[in-house]
Amino acid sequence: MVSPTRRDLVRYAGAVSALTLSTAPVAARARADAGPFQPTWDSLAAGYQAPAWFRDAKFGIWAHWGPQCAPEFGDWYARRMYMQGDPSYEHHVKTYGHPTQFGFMELINRWKAERWDPEELTKLYKAAGAKYLVSMACHHDNFDNFDSRHHAWNATRVGPGKDIVGGWAAAARKHGLRFGVSNHASHAWHWYQTAYGYDATGPHAGQRYDAFRLTKADGAGKWWQGLDPQNLYTGRNMVIPDGITDLAAMNAWHESHDGIWNESVPPNRAFAETWLKRCQDLMDRYQPDLVYFDDTGLPLGDYGLRATAHYYNQSVARKGAVDVVVNCKELTDLQRRAVVADIERGFADHIVAEPWQTDTCLGDWHYSRPLYERKGYLSAHQVVQRLVDVVSKNGCLLLNVPVRSDGTIDELERGILEELVGWMAVNSEGIFDSRPWKTYGEGPTEVAAGKFNEAKLRPFTAEDIRFTVKGDTLYAYAQEWPAGKSLTIRTLTPAAHPVQRIDLLGGGALEFKQTDDGVSVTLPDQRPTFTPAFRIR
Repeated sequence: MVSPTRRDLVRYAGAVSALTLSTAPVAARARADAGPFQPTWDSLAAGYQAPAWFRDAKFGIWAHWGPQCAPEFGDWYARRMYMQGDPSYEHHVKTYGHPTQFGFMELINRWKAERWDPEELTKLYKAAGAKYLVSMACHHDNFDNFDSRHHAWNATRVGPGKDIVGGWAAAARKHGLRFGVSNHASHAWHWYQTAYGYDATGPHAGQRYDAFRLTKADGAGKWWQGLDPQNLYTGRNMVIPDGITDLAAMNAWHESHDGIWNESVPPNRAFAETWLKRCQDLMDRYQPDLVYFDDTGLPLGDYGLRATAHYYNQSVARKGAVDVVVNCKELTDLQRRAVVADIERGFADHIVAEPWQTDTCLGDWHYSRPLYERKGYLSAHQVVQRLVDVVSKNGCLLLNVPVRSDGTIDELERGILEELVGWMAVNSEGIFDSRPWKTYGEGPTEVAAGKFNEAKLRPFTAEDIRFTVKGDTLYAYAQEWPAGKSLTIRTLTPAAHPVQRIDLLGGGALEFKQTDDGVSVTLPDQRPTFTPAFRIR
């Protein structure tokens, strides 16, 4: 297939400039599929460039919120509640009953989002500095948080009875934020197979959980009448065999089979076909600015490529250019030119040529009341340190603020966001719309590259400085206040960057001395915010 060039994009945009995408998904899909991008990595890479809005945005907030927040017991509940011995299993049995009788689908019915006010939350997120807002559209639990045309297990039919994605989208656009969605459902076909298992020991040993036995006919006269549980749980794709009577052996089987992070097309190809229809429906109807795939590369082989080509073509048809972002993880050099790389709960150790993103969380991905009770969240200070480090290396930070079952955030989260409001009001001019300088920074704290490495990060110090630049102005962000009255920025020698003036953001001009050892800045007694930032000319 021929890959699109920039000229192809311009030509295609001219051909559709008189057209406006219809609200009818079929019409939108026809135009998008006729566009210049083909479902190959070469084609996507040849015609893609991360849009300016994303390069400028730097900070987004994520509502990683769905029915797995109903028990308020942390992440991956819909898988772990079916794994005997896991804390989620123990909590489930104690709180709701055994999963042979009370499966995850019953928790969906208990998720009502009765106090959710996307308008109020979005205003707070914007004040805290967010330039884009991301709504989870579907997680590994295979439940669509939107008015899905191809999946009846969705939030408008059961659970809240509300269009969650639509509500976030309307609030984001009203307040001038870019809007994104996250799609994690490609892994449901293997991740969910624990629901077809059984206890290895105890009074229910050998009895299969609810997913194994329930059919559409069993819903007669119940809240889920007309729905097929197999469409939720994805079917018997990888069912553990009978006869395991040892808990360690049971867990080992899951770990080596359905627990493997598998990006390939499943044997159940109908699942992949429906996934693509759901994904394109999400793109066509809500027209998000960003789609986050929780995948290594694109999901489900050719299906992920088809979804992404469709999305890019849709953007060209609507705007005359590719003005959207697709995130996925662990990419090759070719793939990093086709989509925007994401590093989950991790860092880069250098300035990355292409814009990129890291995503992290104040707490657990899904709301955890035990974590709240032990006050285990990141502090606003830690969020700012991550943000400054990421921005200095050409990245954006996407921060999940876990939402409770009822649709609210707790007072600890609100307090953190309000601290961010104060910090942003003083220090954000060197963050938004900025670009990396010739070096990202200096200091003794080493930041290891890669995903899931936050636990390895040693505390930052006042000697850890990060740089950004906007126009002719250089900004320096210290990760802590120095203990004394001065701070030396060793990179800023006369040869590297002659300095005429230094201002403390929120504090005015400062005295300084520049030598071959760097710039020594005299600091005031007053500290405008919990970390200092300097405007340097």
